[in-house]
Amino acid sequence: MDDHKQELFYEMTEHLLKDEVPSIYLNELLKKPRSKEFPLNLLLKMQKTEQSKKHHPEGNVWNHTMLVTDEAAKVREKSKDSRVFMWAALLHDIGKPDTTRMRKGRITAYDHDKVGTKLCVEFLRFFTDEEEFIDSVRVLVRYHMHMLYVLNKLPFGDIENLLKEADINEIALLSLCDRLGRTGADIDEEQENYEKYLSKLQTEKEKVK
Repeated sequence: MDDHKQELFYEMTEHLLKDEVPSIYLNELLKKPRSKEFPLNLLLKMQKTEQSKKHHPEGNVWNHTMLVTDEAAKVREKSKDSRVFMWAALLHDIGKPDTTRMRKGRITAYDHDKVGTKLCVEFLRFFTDEEEFIDSVRVLVRYHMHMLYVLNKLPFGDIENLLKEADINEIALLSLCDRLGRTGADIDEEQENYEKYLSKLQTEKEKVK
């Protein structure tokens, strides 16, 4: 791996793990010329990807991602692996630019979690050959939408594989950050949803023991 790749990956990781507000560094990073090159261009595309103003008054996918990453920084010490957790927060919506469509006057991003699974692996493999680390990030990106699916009884969930692949505490914590990373989020309501979701996952996990 060349030195420039290693240096950038180390730098990004350090800011994700140590900054109180990682978005300050990340926003500056995307102003640099190298952000137009792979894989940082996958992040840059988020700035040009709009979201539903009803669900995301903060605006584009990058704005949301920065709010989520900053929320994740507040709770990263609760994670069993803060490096995996913070990279998953940064990359959780990396699939939205490729899946965002206008449907009947509504902005949607169906399957962005599935598409994001592939893209986050490509992104991280550019920097590192740590397959266990990459796979752990992949799992969190893959299942980050499941709080919405489970609590609203939507048919898109895959609880069986979530329980096989993911740590339920990690996925629930990332889901909470995702929900809080929106302008005007109701903190009490989202905390309650997080607790309901975690309880539901714990119940389902007991069934398959």
